[in-house]
Amino acid sequence: MELTGRYRLPAIDRVKAFATQGGLASYGPDGLDGFRGAASYLDRVLRGEKPADLPVQSPTKFELVINLRTAKAIGLTIPEGLLARADEVIE
Repeated sequence: MELTGRYRLPAIDRVKAFATQGGLASYGPDGLDGFRGAASYLDRVLRGEKPADLPVQSPTKFELVINLRTAKAIGLTIPEGLLARADEVIE
């Protein structure tokens, strides 16, 4: 993140913390949703199901976080349509 700021490069990551700590944006699976899924799998294993028999699950909820402070610092204008679709906008 330090290099992207120094060279004014837009960067995106899948982890929300990237955007909240100064990155331009993040887009990835909702972390809490993944923990809930893991808890249900643990419950099924504790009730006797074999882990190998459980289906692989893909994330179903994704979050878009945009950091406007970073965008302004590197000279970018984020389109209003993209801001309207963001789950969180950091100003």
